[in-house]
Amino acid sequence: MYIYNVTTNIEESAHEDWLRWMKDIHIPDVLATGKFLNAKMSKVLVEEEMGGITYSVQFTTVDKETLEKYYMEDAERLRQDASKLFAGKFVSFRTELEIVSEH
Repeated sequence: MYIYNVTTNIEESAHEDWLRWMKDIHIPDVLATGKFLNAKMSKVLVEEEMGGITYSVQFTTVDKETLEKYYMEDAERLRQDASKLFAGKFVSFRTELEIVSEH
């Protein structure tokens, strides 16, 4: 199993709109690709020097091949949506994680 983690810092001025968009539109759109089993959204409790509010969204997928398919078929289109709506108000970085064990 793999986790596709997207960590985003959003400016406070856009926070409420972004959070609603993430929960109601973006996360369901990513899950609708059929490439992920579930998603978890967490608020990062460390305050950033640059300000804003930081969240981590973790999408679980079955294997690396499915994640690569997401990159090739869906990622760019879904990333552009955020860029259009919240241009200049957020920064994101992505991390791939491989689940080694669960207890």
